[in-house]
Amino acid sequence: MAYPPRLVGINHVALEVGDVEEALAFYGRIFMLGRVGREPGMAFIEMGDQFIALSEVAAPSPDDARHFGLVVDDKQAVRDILAAEGVEVLPGPRLDFRDPWGNRVQVVEYSDIRFTKVPSVLRGMGLEDLDKSPEALQELRDYGLL
Repeated sequence: MAYPPRLVGINHVALEVGDVEEALAFYGRIFMLGRVGREPGMAFIEMGDQFIALSEVAAPSPDDARHFGLVVDDKQAVRDILAAEGVEVLPGPRLDFRDPWGNRVQVVEYSDIRFTKVPSVLRGMGLEDLDKSPEALQELRDYGLL
């Protein structure tokens, strides 16, 4: 091969949880969950063309600095739900929290970041009305993505 393969995207992130059903209930209180696939000891929360895999393990290992980011259509609504659920928002300039198994989650709003989905995927998710901020559009242009 003359060149290494290029990264195209993230198919999924796998999280260790102590109980798949409890994890689905926890995330379902914070986010509107779409389809959820299942295998023994695992659940797959679908997000259009990507998913989160919840993997049940006997002793989940919490993350200290490692985290993963979720993109939402309304970050303030997540902040409000976390407060209502008694989930601590971690200190700092971002919206980070830990799930009951120690996984660190960072929440960002679709309109504010370079991440984008093609219109057909957004339509399929019922999110065709999402817009980008002028700053996010400029960042997409700067990276040659618009």
